[in-house]
Amino acid sequence: MCSIIYELLISTVSSYFLGDSVRQFSIIIGFYLAAMGLGSWLSRYFVKDLMFSFIWIEIILGLVGAFSVPLCYIYFSYADFEGFNIFILGLIIIIGTLTGLEVPILTQLLQGDKLESKELSDVLTLDYIGALVATLIFPFVLIPFMGVYKSSLLFGFLNIFIGVANFIFFRSMIERTRKRDAILWTVSISFIALIGFAGFRANQFIDNWNTSVFKHPVVYNESTPYQNIILTDNGAEFRLYLNSAIQFSSRDEYRYHEALVHVGGMQLPNVKHVAILGGGEGLALREVLKYPELESVSLIELDPEIIEISKEFSQIRTLNEDALSDPKVDIINDDAFVWLMANEKKFDLIIADLPDPTNESLSRLYSISFYNLVQNSLNEGGAFVTQATSPELSPSAFWCIEKSMIESGFKKTYPYSINVPSFGNWGFVLASKQEMDFAIRPELELKFLEAESFDHIFYFPSDIKVSEVESNRLDRPVIMKYYLKHWRSLHAEKI
Repeated sequence: MCSIIYELLISTVSSYFLGDSVRQFSIIIGFYLAAMGLGSWLSRYFVKDLMFSFIWIEIILGLVGAFSVPLCYIYFSYADFEGFNIFILGLIIIIGTLTGLEVPILTQLLQGDKLESKELSDVLTLDYIGALVATLIFPFVLIPFMGVYKSSLLFGFLNIFIGVANFIFFRSMIERTRKRDAILWTVSISFIALIGFAGFRANQFIDNWNTSVFKHPVVYNESTPYQNIILTDNGAEFRLYLNSAIQFSSRDEYRYHEALVHVGGMQLPNVKHVAILGGGEGLALREVLKYPELESVSLIELDPEIIEISKEFSQIRTLNEDALSDPKVDIINDDAFVWLMANEKKFDLIIADLPDPTNESLSRLYSISFYNLVQNSLNEGGAFVTQATSPELSPSAFWCIEKSMIESGFKKTYPYSINVPSFGNWGFVLASKQEMDFAIRPELELKFLEAESFDHIFYFPSDIKVSEVESNRLDRPVIMKYYLKHWRSLHAEKI
C-alpha cells in the first residue's frame, strides 16, 4: 500500500514540475514495475533470517519513501529537466526494487511456517486490497487535505512503524543478539525522529521553497483534486499561480483581460448572453459586466476552491470588483468540455480563459472537437475567443490553436497579441462565423485598449510565424508537445 502511494506521489510531483502527466505516469509506472521484477529476482539471495531482512526492507523503504517528495522539491530547484528525470527514475527504481523484495520474502516466510495455499492467497488478497485503498485515498483524501509533501512523510512513518511492529510481534522468528537489536532500534527511532522533525518543519520548508521559486512572499498554498493554488503578495503586487504557472498579476492583469474580452466583444451588435470557460477568479467576468446590455453570464469553473478564494481574499475581490456576487452571474462548477456537451443555451460571446495545455486533460480544451462544441453553443452572429499562450515563446502552440479553430469550421479567425509585462508577449485567437470590423466602444471606459490598438495587435513578425503545424485533436494532442518543447527549452536556458 505504501509503495503505491510513493509511486503516485512521485508521478504527481513530476507532472506538477514537468507537465505531460500521461508521459510522467507511464514512465514511472513502467520503471516501478520493472524495478519490482528486479527486486523479485534479487530475493533469491535472501535465504537466512528472512523476517529480519523483511523488517529492514520496510524501514529502508519508509525512509526513502518519506523523503521522496522533499528531495524532488530540492532537486528541481537546481537541476535541469533531464537531470530531474534521471533523479526521479532513480528514486522509483529504489522504491520498486525494495517493494519487489517484499512479496517473495513474505512468501518464503509463510511457506516456512507451513501455511496452506489458502492462507497465502489471503495474504496476497489483502495486499491487492491495500493497493486499491491506496489509489482511492490518494486523490480523495491525501492530495486535497494533506498535499504531496506531508503525505510522503506520513506514509514513510507508517512504513517504518510496520517494520518495528513486525520486529515486536515476530521476534521469535528472528535470530536476535543485543547488538542487532540495538542497531535496529537506534536506526528506527532516528528515522522516525527525522521524519517527525521534517513533518514539524513542513510548512516552513514549503514556505522557504516557495520563496526561492516565486518572486514574492506566499500567502496561500493549497492543493485541490485539480491543481496546486498559490497566491503571493508583496504589498504592491498580488499574483495567482496554478501548478506554479502565473495566471495574473495585479500590476497588469487589466491588459490581459481587456484584450481577452473586448477585442471580440466590442465588435458584436449585442453582448447579452456570455459564457466564460475558466476564469474563476472573476477578472474576465469583471470586464464582461461592463456591457450595459448584458443579461446573463454563465461562468464555468472546474475547481470550486478558485471561486472560494476569489470571494474570500480581499485582494482578489478588489480586483474583480465583487463580480462573482453579481446577480447576473450563474457559477457552474464543471469541466468546460463536459458542460459544452450538455449545454443547450446559445451565447453571443464565449470566452475561454483556461490554463495552458500542459497535459492531456487541458489539451482537449484546445482541440477541434472542443471548438466544434463551442460553435454549437454560439448564436449565428456570435464570437469565440481564447487565450492562446505566448506567440513568441510557444509559437507552434499558438498557431496550432488557430489552425484547429479553422479546421473546426470557424469562417474567420483573428490571431492577435499584446504585451503584458508579467507574461511578456501574450496571444489570443478570436473566431467567428462572419467577418468583423474592429472598433472601440467608448462607453466601456477601458484602461488599455484604444482605437489605435487595432493598428498593431494583429501584426506578427515573420520570425514568430509558424506555418507547418498540425491541428490539435482529442486522439492526438500535439499542442501539448508544442507547448512543452518551447517551455522546457526556455527553462533550460535559465538554468
